[in-house]
Amino acid sequence: METEFLFFIAILLTSILYSSVGHGGASGYLAVMALFAIPPIYMRASALTLNMFVAGISFYHFYRGGHFRLKLLLPFVALSIPMSFLGARVDVNPITYKVILGVFLLMAVIRMLFFTKTEKETKPIHLPLALLFGAVLGFFSGMIGIGGGIILSPLLLLMGWASIKETAAISAIFIFLNSASGILGVMAQGFEPISSIYILIVLGIIGSMIGSRLGQKKFTSKYLMYVLSFVLLFASFKLFYLS
Repeated sequence: METEFLFFIAILLTSILYSSVGHGGASGYLAVMALFAIPPIYMRASALTLNMFVAGISFYHFYRGGHFRLKLLLPFVALSIPMSFLGARVDVNPITYKVILGVFLLMAVIRMLFFTKTEKETKPIHLPLALLFGAVLGFFSGMIGIGGGIILSPLLLLMGWASIKETAAISAIFIFLNSASGILGVMAQGFEPISSIYILIVLGIIGSMIGSRLGQKKFTSKYLMYVLSFVLLFASFKLFYLS
């Protein structure tokens, strides 16, 4: 019972932290589920479901703040949505799944620890590159159960295609759409979320309402970010060790 309570608290905190920067939190949910030894068969469907609710609410708040640019979103989702559906239909070997997930969790750690958010003057998007990045992110998002925001956000900022707030808005809706497409693909394979998914959805909604409002007020916590990075790092090594 105590373990289940800690699991719920971890999901709530993850949704708060990720939604504050426009993310759905799938990499965090997957890390938490890995730490609490949730079977891989339930992880992808559960993470995508939570992602859709949390990212959707986060997008709503950033959209109301006037940070959304439709022209920036379209090149990325044009191919990412169908590729996410196809990726979710790929039947991944449990060992392969753990290795791929571990790699993406390490990417999340690198993004949070070593990527500094500095404002740059935005420049026009490079359409062929955006289409390519969207397709690749969409496929892997559906295959391992993430929305792709942990890769898209630093990409947008490093390429100078969006400001920090615009990046949060674009990432949130990108994650929402890819997660929805991924869920359809998972349903085609057999939708199997964790038994407590409804409790997790409620916690995710509460967390996203808190986190997205904090993000709008420019509230950040480096301490929590370091804690989350440690959890992701620990979970990724655990996945590699168990593979």
